[in-house]
Amino acid sequence: MQLDVVNSSNEKVGALDVRDEVFGGRVNGSLIWESVVRANAADRRGTHATKNRANVSGSGRKPWRQKGTGRARVGEIRSPLWRKGGTVFGPQPRSYEFRLPKKVERGALRAALTVKLQEGLVVVVDALTADEIKTRAAADLLKRLGVDGKALLLDVSPDDNLARSVRNLPGVVILPANRVIARDVMNAGHIVTTQLALEKLQDALA
Repeated sequence: MQLDVVNSSNEKVGALDVRDEVFGGRVNGSLIWESVVRANAADRRGTHATKNRANVSGSGRKPWRQKGTGRARVGEIRSPLWRKGGTVFGPQPRSYEFRLPKKVERGALRAALTVKLQEGLVVVVDALTADEIKTRAAADLLKRLGVDGKALLLDVSPDDNLARSVRNLPGVVILPANRVIARDVMNAGHIVTTQLALEKLQDALA
């Protein structure tokens, strides 16, 4: 597969060969799903908490004697059986993060990029830079490239001016090529990548 390389004016300035052994195989959707679930789990705050019988307010004194009253035995008013008592086995703060094998993460990213390539949603440019920090200039650049809506910009080391220019564009994310994951790719409508970034990704995923 061969992709056109364009400049900031969307004029063809070269071509890039994409290896079929990397991006030409069958798309493994289950790998993408596993990677997205892992990324979503890592982003969960996990700050939920409930009070057990040690945390709820109330006296620890035994309300009445154990025997002879005819009522059920009870040790304290904070019992989980009582109204306003403690919660049994309630959720406590914890991390939901877990790890996946590196091969699974690489396979998921390879499959996600393959989907975008097959759908023709990958734009390869010679460079992603901005002369000044200006949101309008960044929006015009994406418009010239035929990109609208959600977009993922990839570069080996993102230009600081461009990164600060796209911050106010809803749905537009710029990332270094070595930090991208399958969720970032699948969440974007278009992928705008520099030629060097795509070559680095292709070598890493081979």
